Amino acid sequence: MNNAGMIQVNHLEKQFMTPGGVIEVLRDINMHITAGERVAVMGTSGAGKTTLMHILGGLDQPTFGEVIFEGLSLSDLRGSALDAFRNQTIGFVFQFHQLLPEFSAVENVMMPLLIGGCARSEAVDKATTLLQEVGLGHRLTHKPGALSGGEQQRVAIARALVREPRLLLADEPTGNLDSSTSDEILALLNQMHQSRGLTMIIVTHNTPLATSLDRVLKLEDGVLVGDNLN
Repeated sequence: MNNAGMIQVNHLEKQFMTPGGVIEVLRDINMHITAGERVAVMGTSGAGKTTLMHILGGLDQPTFGEVIFEGLSLSDLRGSALDAFRNQTIGFVFQFHQLLPEFSAVENVMMPLLIGGCARSEAVDKATTLLQEVGLGHRLTHKPGALSGGEQQRVAIARALVREPRLLLADEPTGNLDSSTSDEILALLNQMHQSRGLTMIIVTHNTPLATSLDRVLKLEDGVLVGDNLN
């Protein structure tokens, strides 16, 4: 594992204003993620896990504090610069896949490449190769509605990795899957981690999944209460 620092989080806080007052979702979060690590984030519903994930990925801004990615503060990025950073550096996998139902598997995986200006023929080749790598070479033209939950998640993982990001953020990637399929998705994520040198941060309620990773971060009411090496 590379010991170089990738992410430094300093005094991170996230608040929301409501008619009833201020809601503190994250409170004084400080943590360090090393390049190549596989980190689980655990906590009860409402603990702030998804909010933390969105801030780490530049999808949301903190109220206070900062996220530094390899020396670059994400707060300094705006508009197209932030979009380019996310598109080139981070892959996202969500619990509910967020696949486009009217497009085939290969078209869904191609989408980030096309958005990034890649030629269509090259995008087709890269998406096809990656879908074959995740075991879906026989499902290229199938739309999400014709795929099982596990297959849809494999398409989502391929889409997240098609731009060859260095950081993969996964929010409950096995949350809607049975235990056998969950094990297959975890094995696939670990395979991708090893073959691509990924850093992975995975939000999960799945204790066996979490404890199989390198480190477990535990959030409780917006506070980081545990940081355990496995």
